[in-house]
Amino acid sequence: MTLTMKGASRLSSVAIASTFGKELSKLDSAAISRFSADLFVMVRTLDSSISLRRSFSDSARVNSDKESLARAIFEKSVTSTSLTFLFHMIAQRWSSPRDLVDLLEALAVESQAAAAAKDGTLDLLEEEFFAFSRIIADNSALRSAFADRSNVAGQKPKSELVSVLLKGKATPAAITLISVLVDHPRGRNIESGLLEYAAIVSGHRHRLIVHVVTAAELTPVQVERLTKALSKKIGAEVRVNVEIDKSVVGGISIRFGDELIDGTLLTRLVEADRALASKSA
Repeated sequence: MTLTMKGASRLSSVAIASTFGKELSKLDSAAISRFSADLFVMVRTLDSSISLRRSFSDSARVNSDKESLARAIFEKSVTSTSLTFLFHMIAQRWSSPRDLVDLLEALAVESQAAAAAKDGTLDLLEEEFFAFSRIIADNSALRSAFADRSNVAGQKPKSELVSVLLKGKATPAAITLISVLVDHPRGRNIESGLLEYAAIVSGHRHRLIVHVVTAAELTPVQVERLTKALSKKIGAEVRVNVEIDKSVVGGISIRFGDELIDGTLLTRLVEADRALASKSA
């Protein structure tokens, strides 16, 4: 789910963002969490049927027909607030049926971020996403367990494993979002899904995630100085996630978005080796 929408879908996403913000402003934390859960129900349902996605995104179909179809499918499983919001979404024009579902998922994640913000736990939610991504990166058995898509009768949902791992150790929002992701990855692996969700969560407060790799642990003061320096350089508020990797030997690697600033000793040694090899060739 990378939201790089163009044409009609891009214009529709802008129009929907305004309605989305106004809707969330009326709700308390619990209601926002329920709204998020409803949007995820819609995502799973639409992902299961290409004909349904096409029906909802067909600009030639009158809105009243789309609304009747949506009501027949979702009226008993989601709140009236969520259903009305879906009516607004299917009334827009879409370049691709998939764009409608991708945006629904992104808004479901952002809703959980909004609920966490109202609870005062948004910082914790960001930290927990990064911490869980490091657990996955360091545990190949766990990564394989989440990657296993074999449909064995009686097999427990992957979300049960998430509950075992995180119950009492993470916020409800983190457990909810990670559980949704492992049960319904939408073609992504767990690592890329966590990165996408984390980016949406940080984006709720217009903050950019910066991933830093260093051989030695940084002190809180160093992290604070680096955060301020990067915020000034990038021109936006940033959140710095630090990964310790002794294999880089020394220096620091900084990645944000598609940009990479690599000053690790390992990279410099590799580059020097390549330069020597090219001269001797």
